[in-house]
Amino acid sequence: MPILPNGDVLLVRQYRHAVRSDLWEIPAGKIEPGEDALACARRELREETGYIAERWTRLVSFFTSPGFSNERITLFRASGLRQLEPPGADEITGQLVVPIEQAERMILASEITDAKTILALGCLLSQARRAE
Repeated sequence: MPILPNGDVLLVRQYRHAVRSDLWEIPAGKIEPGEDALACARRELREETGYIAERWTRLVSFFTSPGFSNERITLFRASGLRQLEPPGADEITGQLVVPIEQAERMILASEITDAKTILALGCLLSQARRAE
């Protein structure tokens, strides 16, 4: 979950064949052989957004659908962002920077429907509300 210095979140738009639709998501991708979750997160952030982050904080690790898959995703908060280059991933069709409250409204309006993104935003909202 990329967090800009002003607290806004950065989402990417990506076409997903399984649902035949573009979805707003956090940057993400598959772990390469020999790569750990944090290295993958760093690589995907740069590939999909052109940004790097100074600070990485693990949010949560979870099984996506344990009834039929052993896929496990680890979510990170990426802060201290700095853009080095334009996005390089061909599959990304757009970027959106929004305040966390707007992202919450997008979830409730079914404009964000990707589960990992909803969980990441929920973790951030929970942390923000505990800090108030």
